[in-house]
Formats: sequence, structure tokens, C-alpha cells
Amino acid sequence: MRTIRRAQASDAEALSNLYNELTTLSKPSILPERISALAASDHTHLLVCDDDGDVLATALVCLCEDVMFENQPFAVVENVVVSQEYLRQGIGKSMMDYIENFCLEQNCSKIMLQTSSENRSARDFYSAMGYDPDAKIGFIKYRRYFGQ
Repeated sequence: MRTIRRAQASDAEALSNLYNELTTLSKPSILPERISALAASDHTHLLVCDDDGDVLATALVCLCEDVMFENQPFAVVENVVVSQEYLRQGIGKSMMDYIENFCLEQNCSKIMLQTSSENRSARDFYSAMGYDPDAKIGFIKYRRYFGQ
């Protein structure tokens, strides 16, 4: 049975495998103790889609405190990965529906996310989920360029 839950330290290897599917720029280094710390966080939720012990997908949801709309936080979603062998089976939609319901429960004012500008299938997926690619422009400065 597929469920979405918070990641546990024992998911470290599965998360490493998923993150390796996401990026080729830098090799991910997953620390089980970091996963445990996030599992106890009120503001950062590392989620996995679990199918009887097999981790098929993951997403990170960060609740950012804000002052613009009274006590409403906003959410940033990052590192959404569905294992390539499970693509097009509704897992990504289930993850995003879960995240949206969670963000409603947290009274979030908005959900922000990014994807690679070259990843057309992800862009199409998020657009189909109702995310507006033209609402804002995102900027990224990677660590290797800090101070430059």
C-alpha cells in the first residue's frame, strides 16, 4: 500500500538513490542523522512515498515564517523526485496533492517551487497542477559563486 510519510533515518539509502536521479552536478551525500533532525522539525518536512517499504518518491517542504499576511507562512517545495521506473503512475500528483493539503492545514499563503528550466516534462507537470510559471521569476546563485 502506498503512503506518504515523513522520511526516517532508515530511508537514507533510498533518498540517495532518488537524489542521484535528480542531479548530475554534485554527488548527494545523505546523512541519516540529518534526516532524523528534519523528522523532528516543525518547519521542514522531508516526505517520501512509501510502497510497502520501497521509497518511490520524495519531496522537501519548508514552511517559511513571514510577516506580510499576519501569521501565515509560505511554503517552498524543493527536491521533488519520483523514481524513473515509477513515472507516469500518479505518484507525483499524489505527492503534490498531499503537499497542497498539508499547506492548507498550515494556513500557507502560497507554495513556491523551482525546476530546471530545461526539464520540460517537469514544467508541464507543474503547470498542469496549477502552478503558474509566469507569476514570478526565480534567481539562483550556487555556493561556488558566493562572494563573487
